[in-house]
Amino acid sequence: MKVEQLTYAIGAELTGVNLADAVHDDGLFAEIRAALLKHRVLFLRDQNITRTEHVAFARRFGELEDHPVAGSDPDHPGLVRIYKNPDQPNDRYENAWHADATWREAPQFGAVLRCVECPPVGGDTMWANMVLAYEKLPEHVKATIAGLYARHSIEASFGAAMPIEKRHALKAQFPDAEHPVVRTHPETGEKVLFVSAFATHFTNYHTPERVRFGQDANPGAGDLLRYLVSQAYIPEYQVRWRWKPNSIAIWDNRSTQHYAVMDYPPCHRKMERAGIVGDKPY
Repeated sequence: MKVEQLTYAIGAELTGVNLADAVHDDGLFAEIRAALLKHRVLFLRDQNITRTEHVAFARRFGELEDHPVAGSDPDHPGLVRIYKNPDQPNDRYENAWHADATWREAPQFGAVLRCVECPPVGGDTMWANMVLAYEKLPEHVKATIAGLYARHSIEASFGAAMPIEKRHALKAQFPDAEHPVVRTHPETGEKVLFVSAFATHFTNYHTPERVRFGQDANPGAGDLLRYLVSQAYIPEYQVRWRWKPNSIAIWDNRSTQHYAVMDYPPCHRKMERAGIVGDKPY
């Protein structure tokens, strides 16, 4: 297996490897996992694997989970089908910087995403290194956000376009989760900036150290959250991947965010993602 780093900040392409072999080869899987921790997102071409092999490889990292809004393959639980077509011009849930399922108490560990069908041009996906995003923050910002928590909501994202009764039912099933604004990576010990498109507000901002009067709370907290979310937009923290059929991306959801570029209507784009159950951030 060869590992070619793609940018200074994030991402590497693996060659000379078939992920189906890693299902049973412990040594090969250990190499892939080590590369994932180092590079945060891995890319492979020409992986003509079956859905069963896709799920089996992803399960080596941990148990898989379905998505309450996006449908899964009926024969392979945990394999979420992200199918876009010209009849869904307003289906734009992906084109925002986010880490997957932070609206859960335990957001995903990561995911294995395979391209089934893609447009001839467009439909790329981008990833950002949120460890680097934290490291590069000004020291006074790091001091301000130390100890802050934020709410993450499926109701305000996937549920926003639903009728009110359905939206409320979704929130009842998945109440807003509260996570530290700066989480600690459970394997590397790195500090990670952990707010994205799913974050709606800080829950413990309104303290005497930060707020002189009530008027300070709303613009102060809102401006700070927008500033933190915008750190993923910085090109120096990013890598961009152009899809081809049977290309695969494997990413660490704990230390990255990603953005699916929706610049391909009226073409089709079919992706299948195995999302891996994670742990509660701290």
